[in-house]
Amino acid sequence: MSAHLRFTGLSRRFGRRWVLQRVGGEVATGGVLLVHGRNGSGKSTLLRCLAGLSGLDAGEIHYQENGSPLDPEARRRAIGYVAPDLTFYEPLTIEENLTFFARLRGLPGDTARSAVARIGLDPGAYFGVLSSGMRQRVRWAWALLARPRLLLLDEPFQNLDPPGEALARELLAEHLEGGLAVVASPISVELPRVTGVIELAG
Repeated sequence: MSAHLRFTGLSRRFGRRWVLQRVGGEVATGGVLLVHGRNGSGKSTLLRCLAGLSGLDAGEIHYQENGSPLDPEARRRAIGYVAPDLTFYEPLTIEENLTFFARLRGLPGDTARSAVARIGLDPGAYFGVLSSGMRQRVRWAWALLARPRLLLLDEPFQNLDPPGEALARELLAEHLEGGLAVVASPISVELPRVTGVIELAG
């Protein structure tokens, strides 16, 4: 399955402050588009716009899979998203959380269990007692539940210990065998298959 993301002239402001001004980029199957910039430069806003979670003041986003364009609603359903502010239901276990979201998306019953096994955590652990690094692993599992072609990763290695980061990099490498990714980071990170870089000045 092939996929291609292209966006041009993306602009977004909050009040009188422009967070994004005429930002453009492109990435296709097997590639990573890396977004750099200091805190507050608009990296998270850019990813939220690409995900369809935040509106635009100007610009266009084009995403297609197997040559078929996806409208904004279909694009929201098709992506996997990792972000520091993504949280889950604290009174539920990891598996219960992922099962809930898998059912919402009409995924097979064993999807959540397989996802938990892949991230190496106890499926019966309650989300509310997890460390920040374990929570980040759960975010990765959630993003990959539906095996999306497009991953939007906002600081994807945040709070991970060395084994956790190694796992996340392995998951990304596996994803790139048939998918594409946009990765936002405030610091320079070495990633496989970077085909483009966007520098946001803020």
